Amino acid sequence: MSTVATTTTTTTTAPPSARTAEPPARFTDLVAAEWIRLRSLRSTYWVLAVGALATIAVNVNAVHADLTYLDRPPRPGMPPFVYDPLLHGLNSIGVYLLMLAAGSVGALSVLGEYATGMVRTTFAAVPDRGAVVAAKVVVVSAATLVLGAVVSAASFFGTNALLASRHVGLSIGDPGCLRAVTAYALIVPVSALVGIAFGAVIRHATATIVALVTLLFIAPLLFGGDRYRILKEIGNVLPVGAVDRLKENPGNPYLDPGRYPATITGSWLALGGWALVSVVVAVVVVRRRDV
Repeated sequence: MSTVATTTTTTTTAPPSARTAEPPARFTDLVAAEWIRLRSLRSTYWVLAVGALATIAVNVNAVHADLTYLDRPPRPGMPPFVYDPLLHGLNSIGVYLLMLAAGSVGALSVLGEYATGMVRTTFAAVPDRGAVVAAKVVVVSAATLVLGAVVSAASFFGTNALLASRHVGLSIGDPGCLRAVTAYALIVPVSALVGIAFGAVIRHATATIVALVTLLFIAPLLFGGDRYRILKEIGNVLPVGAVDRLKENPGNPYLDPGRYPATITGSWLALGGWALVSVVVAVVVVRRRDV
């Protein structure tokens, strides 16, 4: 009787734990992903582009309309007319439009993922929620900072080019000009960060925009005047109050800051404080709240 020996080859499969694990996402990868997400939305281009063009148009139009008054001869017996290029060339109405646009983009950068449910996929791929928010902050801040710098520089140099023929224009080296241009640019990313914070906390598009408008534009109307010091000081540290103080022209003899004016240092600290608090609030809320 013959015995046939059969050799069986057994193939063993490595357990899942022994397989090569996929490396975790680096922060640069998160930044790249956020940049792709931001620039892939057409609404981002439209909101920021329209806001920027509207701001420059408002500033240039305000100065162009004043040329008629600058060409008039002074009236007899009247004091000489002092024109303030910073007040008109970097006026508040223009920057308010850009602040609203930047704040809306910041809010939508958070609300878009929550509305579509993509935030679950994002957090499943990257469990470190703080890093996700940090990447979003970097991308939105960088984009709006560049936009704010372009709009601020275009408004300042464009309006003063119009005023050069009337010999009332300013240069960037004149007292207060560099400070005003810098503040006019920085308020844009600050508004975007405030929008990110509101979007992370409220998570509802309409309510977020209402809260943003209330803080940026309605609250300064409530906290003003010279009667009550506490109200004035609260208004001084609001984003609008801080940027309005920083873009004041120290060479304007008719400038009247009223009682309890904000200091230059305090206004810079206010802008930095709003940016820092907004980032901290967004990170803490996203980490602790459920999706």
